Amino acid sequence: MKIRPLHDRILIQRLEEKDKTSGGIIIPDSAKEKPAEGKVVAVGPGKVNDAGNYIDLQVKKGDIVLFSKYGGTDVRHEGTDYLILREDDVLGVIDN
Repeated sequence: MKIRPLHDRILIQRLEEKDKTSGGIIIPDSAKEKPAEGKVVAVGPGKVNDAGNYIDLQVKKGDIVLFSKYGGTDVRHEGTDYLILREDDVLGVIDN
């Protein structure tokens, strides 16, 4: 079974937080924060306008995005943690 987001929602898998700082200090698990960066796994069909037509989303599957730390809904499916949020909660896309 797969998760398929509806409307303007996005399914994101959080990227792992780093274990060390740039100065070499090891961060214990109890001090780590939830990462605010993730990979888009799936996207919904888009927003519906007043005429009933879909407006495409600006993010797509495979994008690396930044989002607010406390936004969205945490979901666990088949042993993997995901985050479902609206496209409006995405702060930006990281281009490589």
